[in-house]
Amino acid sequence: MKLEGKVALVTGSGRGIGREIALKLASEGANVVVNDLDAGPAEETVAAIQAMGRKAIACTGSVTEKGFAERFVNTAVEQLGGLDIIVNNAGYTWDNVIHKMTDEQWHAIMDVHVTAPFQILRAASEYLRVQTKKEAMEGREVFRKVVNISSIAGTGGNAGQANYSAGKAAIIGLTKAMSKEWGRYKVNVNCVAFGLIKTRLTEAAAGSDASIDVEGRKIKVGVNPDLLKTMEATVPIGRAGTPTEAAGSVYLFCIPESNYVSGQVLVCGGGFSM
Repeated sequence: MKLEGKVALVTGSGRGIGREIALKLASEGANVVVNDLDAGPAEETVAAIQAMGRKAIACTGSVTEKGFAERFVNTAVEQLGGLDIIVNNAGYTWDNVIHKMTDEQWHAIMDVHVTAPFQILRAASEYLRVQTKKEAMEGREVFRKVVNISSIAGTGGNAGQANYSAGKAAIIGLTKAMSKEWGRYKVNVNCVAFGLIKTRLTEAAAGSDASIDVEGRKIKVGVNPDLLKTMEATVPIGRAGTPTEAAGSVYLFCIPESNYVSGQVLVCGGGFSM
């Protein structure tokens, strides 16, 4: 129970990687504020955490909506009694080559992958500053954790993903800046860049019209099976990663053993990196 009594915020934790991150942190003792666009998946994750004997509360809605960041942080502080871990995980892809990409596509992806994490960290700053000052006066050194999620598209770029690659590169920059700004508050700020992970966004979908609904937008998802096989063949381990394995990499940055690690980017890609 390395995270006993800690309070964690995890965006996009009703499904996929985010859900596994929330469950992993809870399995090690953390209480979690769960977020998802939809109430159903969020409540399912909440129930799974509560079944472990931990506390969990759903805070539904888009991370990009006005006032969400403050509502999210306040849920942790007011209902779970504190804030120790922030995982900025929520996101999706909306791909196109640049000459066909609209301003709406560009801004939607930048908003969810960069602006929303920035707003959440800004909303948490007052609580962190006050708590750190109080703990210092008591002679205590308490470390808190921020883990931002990037991608190998952000470390090396990817054709057809100018918006996503730019957003995921920007979150790395935000990570490095905040590790310097918040070091004095004993907040470790790190980043995990995922490679090929099996989620509903990357499932094989030959001839499929599979899509997700994001705030009224129908976003096509899925990867051609032949292309998926080719992608997996480039991974030294020989396959795509699982959401559970992805969550494990985030967990490494949340435990006390990483208290002197900050401003770093860990590629979780089975040995593949751009």
